This record gives sequence, structure tokens and C-alpha cells, in this order.
Amino acid sequence: MSKTSRTAFTALAALLAFSAAMPVMARPHHHATTQADDADAKTTKDDRTKKPAEPVRPPPEDQILAVINGQVLTQRDVDNRAKLFVLSTGLPVSSEIMGRMRGQIINQMIDERLKTQEILRRHINVEPEQIAAAISNIEQRNGMPKNALRNRLASDGVSLTTLIDQIRVQIGWMQVLREQLGAEGRITATQIAQREEALQAEQGRPQYMMSEIFVPVPDPRHDESELAFTKTIINELREGAPFPIVAAQFSQAQSALDGGSMGWMQEDNLDPQVVSIVRQMPIGAISNPIQVAGGFVIATVQAKRVVGKQLGTLLDLRQVFFPFDTPLNPQNPTDQQKLALQKATHAIQTVHSCPEMEELNKSLGEKRPSNPGAQIMERLMPQMRAILEPLPLNHVSRPLVSTDGIALLMICNRQQKNLAQQSPSEIADQLMNEHVEQASRQLQRDLHRRAVIDMRPAAKPGLH
Repeated sequence: MSKTSRTAFTALAALLAFSAAMPVMARPHHHATTQADDADAKTTKDDRTKKPAEPVRPPPEDQILAVINGQVLTQRDVDNRAKLFVLSTGLPVSSEIMGRMRGQIINQMIDERLKTQEILRRHINVEPEQIAAAISNIEQRNGMPKNALRNRLASDGVSLTTLIDQIRVQIGWMQVLREQLGAEGRITATQIAQREEALQAEQGRPQYMMSEIFVPVPDPRHDESELAFTKTIINELREGAPFPIVAAQFSQAQSALDGGSMGWMQEDNLDPQVVSIVRQMPIGAISNPIQVAGGFVIATVQAKRVVGKQLGTLLDLRQVFFPFDTPLNPQNPTDQQKLALQKATHAIQTVHSCPEMEELNKSLGEKRPSNPGAQIMERLMPQMRAILEPLPLNHVSRPLVSTDGIALLMICNRQQKNLAQQSPSEIADQLMNEHVEQASRQLQRDLHRRAVIDMRPAAKPGLH
């Protein structure tokens, strides 16, 4: 984790909706049985007949778990957040595991309440258009048709309000930090030049494309609960839970906003404990808990390179998407789906340029963007690389069929680029992220110090 990266950002949990949903597996209850004692033989039949023990009832949804500066946190709030996590993993999650996570969920939601109160105190208003744009951006980044995220939440029984509230907090908190930074938030040409000089001095040293999940420990003397939570998350990740989505849900670092992605990191910008681990990690592995100042880090490495040297192939792509009216059943496609495949096959034979691809996608409603943005061949999934590497320029790919439609791809241009060379704008973004992390960490400490937080007995089993 970055030395400056210890902020308590709760992620855009909207990302959770696009993973496959799986039900919570309830652990069976075991009830002890009793036998009548011989001394009770003279009691009446009614006395001897015992009513069966009633099953343990879940806590009421409106049960208050905490009051934060007069604002309540209820069991319903925690249950909704837990449901988002279950949907995000795409794996069976037992009630025992959810019990271990409960304390962390409560702590995160207390942080969100404090952020929301600060947003309101500063009279910052997050417009509905900003929230809609954020949802649309998440859908595009994950290759989802328009409104697919909302529809998925609804079909899985998750309140859209839960998603909207989280996005509102994230957008509003960023506006709070911009106000807090003021003039200090502007990155100067001198600062960029100084960072460029520092990178030149790093030539030949290793860099790591990393992602992280940071679990804070409020009291280092008692970290048992956080360590158990960290191990639970690691087990879920190793079972196949998507790292970006779990990071978005639970990481307390600034990088949570980008699904835990830290970008390319030099060793000097990492905690020494993290450096000693990532040097040995295979690409794609999930680390054990790494204890650092302030908490635990879970790390994964997507790539390694030497500073200043990494050639890659930059692709300029266009795509056409033929949407299905209903989800595809491969054993029984509808007439509309058969027609879509015919149209896609015809396009493969008749479309010969990227402008034609854009025009065709617009005529189909542009359910997916015509230009998915620059892609780096070496970072694509193996299945996608197998399709694009042999594809000549200005030729249409074979049909890529999914449950919601058919995609066609075309490469407009290939360009060899030194990927290790950071542009001034990339350096400015990195510097800004560092400033934002520092400001967020300080402001959240101040909010906690001034807050009056009344933890009710119902919440305490999940906390220290």
C-alpha cells in the first residue's frame, strides 16, 4: 500500500451488480434436546408436555445498531450492504462468513454517515445527473448495456437506493476534498518536473502493476477481529471472487474508488513489508495478510517491469453490438436472436472500415460504445488476445456471443509504445491522488474525533 494511502473511501458498490448472484447459505441451527426426569413422573400431562423451542429469529430490520451524531444506523442498512457483497462475489457465502464481516460493515457505514454529515454541513448538493453519469460510466467500463446495472439490482432484490446512496457519498466526498485542498489541490509544472527527475533516477529498477485492499486496525493492541476479517476476504478472493469488486466494497484506501488498482508503483512508494512480498509474488496471486502501519494489506500483482522499459502494443478499436431482446438460451434461441446473428454475419462480409463500424453501431442504438478506448494487447485476457492478435487491420472479428447480444470488433490501428514512460498528465494524476489521500485521511480523523457515536448492544458482537 502507498505510504500516503490510508483513507476510508467506501467504494462504488454499483460494481457489485454485474457479477453472478448467489444466495446466502444459511448454516443449520442445532437445538439441544432434554428428557423428563423421573422426579417429574407425578406432574400432570400438560406439565410434562414441553413446547418445542422456537427457532432463533433474525433481528428486526428497524433495530438500531448505532447513533452517529443523532443519525441512526439500522439492521436494514447493514443487511442491504451485506446483500451487495454476496452478489459481488458470485460465490456461496455462508452465514458464518457474513457474521465475521458484520463488524467491518458497521464500521464502514459509520464512516459513510460521518462523510454524509460533512457533505450536508458544507451545503454540497450532488445532482441526479451526476449519479446517473456515474452509473452509466460503470456500465460502460464493464461492457454492460445501458440500464443493465439497475435491472440487475432489481432482479436480485437489492434496493436501488443502496446503490444511489453510496455513489452520492463518493461524489460528495470528492467535492469536500476539493474544497478542503483549495489552492493546494493544483499541481504545478515544477512538481511534475521534480517527479520526472525522480523517475529518471529510478531507471532500471522494478515497478509493479498492483491492486490492494486495505483493512484498517483502530487499536494495534487488539487486531484479532480485523485479521480474521482479512483472512476471510483472502479466502473468498482465492475461491474466485472478483478482486476489483471486493476492493470496491471493503477496502479503506483511496484506491478503492478504482477497484483497488494502484497503477504502476515503485518500491520506494510502498511499505517495506509490502515490497518484500510483491518481489516474490507470481503474477495474479493473492497475498496473505501483510501487516503495515495502521492495518493489514491484501495485495495482488498484475504485471512487473523495469522502470523506463516496457514495450507494448496499443490498439485503437471499434465495436458493433447487436443487442438481444431477451437473455440468450443457447439451446433455444429466439427468432430475434437468430436474426441478430444473420445481421452480424452479413456485417462481417460488408463492413471494411472503422467509420463504417461506428455508423452501424449507432444505427443499432449504440448499446455499447463504438470506441471502447485504447487497449493494450499485453494486458488483455488470453481469450481476447487470441481473437485480436491475428486480426488484420480493418477486418471484422468473428461474432462474440454473450447472453445479451453479439459483438464485432475491428482494429483501426496498432502502435508500439514504451508503456513505462509516464506522460505529464499521468504524473499530475498520480500527484493529485497522493494529495487527496492525505487530505481525506486527516479530515476523517478530525470527523471521528469530534463525533458522538453511541454504539448500541446489538452492534457490539460484531465489533471489539
